[in-house]
Amino acid sequence: MGIPIEGDNIQIHSYKHNGHIHRIWDETKILKATKHLVIGANDRTLVTESDGRTWITREPAICYFHTDIWFNIIAMIREDGIYYYCNLGSPYVYDHEALKYIDYDLDVKVYPDMTFTLLDEDEYEYHRMQMGYPDVIDHILKRNVDKLVRWIRQRKGPFSPDFIDTWYDRYLMYRS
Repeated sequence: MGIPIEGDNIQIHSYKHNGHIHRIWDETKILKATKHLVIGANDRTLVTESDGRTWITREPAICYFHTDIWFNIIAMIREDGIYYYCNLGSPYVYDHEALKYIDYDLDVKVYPDMTFTLLDEDEYEYHRMQMGYPDVIDHILKRNVDKLVRWIRQRKGPFSPDFIDTWYDRYLMYRS
């Protein structure tokens, strides 16, 4: 597995458990990359859905991926505060084509006041049966939902008060 180069633009590919592409983010600027962690940022980037539909993101976002946790975090910077969209999914791999992970349907949306909502439980159950998610994956994902909720409540990682400001400032340096 490779490590993206800080300052480079990469694609992000999410897949489903069955190996089919789910979504592609065309361009994300790498702000930090180590053997276990990637922090990136994008703004008004092209997103392509599995059915070929495309859309463009509306606001700057800081993206957090880790090789040891089964979720990734997208912090969307809006005028009324920071909204987080957390995808429960496999740890990422980077293969010089793109940063890749498997999306396991469950999502947690976190609002600027740090309240949160677990989303897509029905979609998760449907796909779990349809694609035959193994019990071990189900247990890992449920443990990681709990871990994610602890991070939110403890303001850990991307949820800490200065995290997004620090990385957004770094992103702005690349844009100037």
